[in-house]
Amino acid sequence: MQKSLSVLLISSVVLAGCGQSGLGQSRLNPLNWFGSAKPVTAVPATTDATVNPLIPERSRLARDDTYQGELVANITDLIVEQTPGGALLRVNALAAAQGSHDVRLEALNEGEPIAGVLVYELRAIPLNPRFRDAKVGSEATRRITAAAFVSEQTLARVNSIEVRGLNNTLASRR
Repeated sequence: MQKSLSVLLISSVVLAGCGQSGLGQSRLNPLNWFGSAKPVTAVPATTDATVNPLIPERSRLARDDTYQGELVANITDLIVEQTPGGALLRVNALAAAQGSHDVRLEALNEGEPIAGVLVYELRAIPLNPRFRDAKVGSEATRRITAAAFVSEQTLARVNSIEVRGLNNTLASRR
């Protein structure tokens, strides 16, 4: 009881002191942390939309961005799930060796399906060319999953979706 009473008295004394001229105008008073809004001159926007001012000109991101992925060895599953606004294309595969990363499902003809067939390739970057043959690994360590969204507009022109790997191709038809 005495602790809570002493805490209450101390806090009331501190808050009462905030109203006085000394502590009321100091930076210790939380009510003074932000002042009123003042007009400022706006920073002119850059006209070049490709330049991001937050990324320095000399950075790792400025290197060559060409994708070095190789076709994944075997496509095991191709699942097309209906979603609002289109479909989700989910592909499960087995890489030739463990350690493959940066998996991408790349559309070869998304803008213009040929004869109603939408073709994808499943690609991944292998671990390191020097170690590629060293560790094949078990099937569980080589599993890869990738997904891509296909819009309703694209699906309206498509009768079949194919996903190509190095050794096989799976297709899903309507």
